[in-house]
Amino acid sequence: MAEAEAAAPALRGARRYRRRLRSRIILSFLLLGLGLTLLFAFATQYARNRVENTLVEDVMNRNIDEYAHLYYSDPSRSPDLPVQQMRGYIFTPDRIARLRRDFPEWVNLGNGIHNLSGIDDDGNAFAYKLAVRKTSEEWFFLAYDMTQAIRGEAQFQRAIYGAVVVFSLLSLLVGWWAASRVMRPVSELALRLRRYGAAGQHAPLAPQFADDEVGQLASALDDYSVRLTEVVQRDREFNADVSHELRTPLAVIKGAVELLLARPGIDEKTQARLLRIQRSEQQCTDLISALLLLSRNERGPGRTDVARAADHLLDAHRAQVGGKSLELRLEGLGEGEFVIDAPEAAIAVALGNLIGNAVKYTASGDVVVRVRDGAVDVIDSGPGLSAEDAARLFERGYRGSHAEHSQGGGIGLSIVRRLCDLYGWHVRVVPGEVRGVIATLVFSPDRMSDPHAG
Repeated sequence: MAEAEAAAPALRGARRYRRRLRSRIILSFLLLGLGLTLLFAFATQYARNRVENTLVEDVMNRNIDEYAHLYYSDPSRSPDLPVQQMRGYIFTPDRIARLRRDFPEWVNLGNGIHNLSGIDDDGNAFAYKLAVRKTSEEWFFLAYDMTQAIRGEAQFQRAIYGAVVVFSLLSLLVGWWAASRVMRPVSELALRLRRYGAAGQHAPLAPQFADDEVGQLASALDDYSVRLTEVVQRDREFNADVSHELRTPLAVIKGAVELLLARPGIDEKTQARLLRIQRSEQQCTDLISALLLLSRNERGPGRTDVARAADHLLDAHRAQVGGKSLELRLEGLGEGEFVIDAPEAAIAVALGNLIGNAVKYTASGDVVVRVRDGAVDVIDSGPGLSAEDAARLFERGYRGSHAEHSQGGGIGLSIVRRLCDLYGWHVRVVPGEVRGVIATLVFSPDRMSDPHAG
């Protein structure tokens, strides 16, 4: 169950990633379809305008030449004549005044094809092409009305835009279908992984899939699962072997110390050394038990009186104060008033590291262990805590700014954090109100036990 809970965040992350991957596939199809249809629409519009303009100008050039030819063949013909669907105008020197009056914008135009537009007297927009041929005696003009052509172009553009929308929606549907097809084996692989993780099974995944990219992924996962299982098995065997092999000499040391302490006539100095060995043996035993729980990722059974455990820890650390002017005292609840469901080894390691750090970094003053309902405070009068130390104090291997000349590898508080994660406790270390540090170990309410139960 613990493995399934640990795997849940990774699986939720995989589901989010799978949704994002499906969305990226759909978005890729949509952008591809939109880009291609826009490119096609632009190319079609450009080609249509280019071809239409070329054809119209070619027709106008040929018709203005024909218009001039008809005029020269019969000068008595009316100068303003319609030619096919266009209207032609001829202005001789005696009609220049009319040109300036009726079509002033034509006067300064050179030979060639010109695009003209404007608003008529009724307020309607108009546009036309004008072919101009000027000689020394006559000026020929041929006007082609482009109003209908412009309206047709607008209709064509609307049709093109509609096609872009339709094909974009079609690309979206195709992308949705393709993404579902592509992601189906990946979803099936994720589903099988969830089932195997929840049931603790380790059946091979690769035979369930085709020999494609997903099958290769399943095969790689199978290989990774085998290697991970072997690593976990070796780790468990190593922890069990180390625990057993270390417990045996520790048990021998414990028995020998107890026998020596039971002998009469031992001087105080020897007795103090034997008691120190006994405390060190108990610390090693507790640490081994706690590390074994962490390696197995399982909560060990037991019920522990926190006040009594704190009192024993203070006694053990008093012998390590040395020549420092330091007072260690216990405040708050008495024995039997605060009992939690956890082995004493876990409490001793978690709380012992907090007390040990307070004793180590406090040169003089006092270290107070205050047992409250549901929590324990370790308050010292040491040098305090910097912002960087507060942010990184529980990182493995990190040693604070005041640890230059002290022993230790910076793993004690990381072990405390791991024990808190295992048992659902909470630990925080903050600067004191005036000086020093306040370390608080908060026990989860659902792990607390009635001291009068049983």
